[in-house]
Amino acid sequence: MINIKKVLFPTDFSENSNYAFDYALDLAQKLGARLYILHVIHELIDTTGFYIPNISLDELQKDLEKGAEKMMEKFCKDRMGDFKEYECINIIGLPHIEILSVAKEKGIDMIVMGTHGRTGIDRVLFGSTAEKVVKKAPCPVLTVRHPQK
Repeated sequence: MINIKKVLFPTDFSENSNYAFDYALDLAQKLGARLYILHVIHELIDTTGFYIPNISLDELQKDLEKGAEKMMEKFCKDRMGDFKEYECINIIGLPHIEILSVAKEKGIDMIVMGTHGRTGIDRVLFGSTAEKVVKKAPCPVLTVRHPQK
C-alpha cells in the first residue's frame, strides 16, 4: 500500500505554479498528509567587475528575502483555507538543488510541482527545474502543466 504522509510543493508563485498548487493541496487533504510549501530564493552571485550603483548585493539579497516572505504569507493566507497541516519554507539557493535537499531532509513521500513548458532554445539554454527534480528525486514527482490558453 502506498503511504503518502508528506507532500512537497515547490513554488515560484507563477501562474503555472499556482495551477499545480490545487493538485498538491487536494492530494494532501484527501490523504491526510502534511504539505510543505517551498520557495527557493535565487542566490545572488558576486561577480568580479560587476557594478550596481548605490546598492550592495547584501542589501539586494535581504530585499529579495523580505519580498519572498511577504509573498509566502500572502500565498498561504489566500490559498490554504481551513487546511492547517502545512509548513512554509523559504530558502536561498538553486531551485532544483534545494528542492531535492528539502525532499531528502524532510522525508518527503511525493513532490507536486508545476512546469513552465519551455521549448526550443529556451529549454536548451536554461533546462527545466522540474526535469532535474524528476531525474534525481528520492520519491515520486507529479508534474502539472498549466493548460494552454
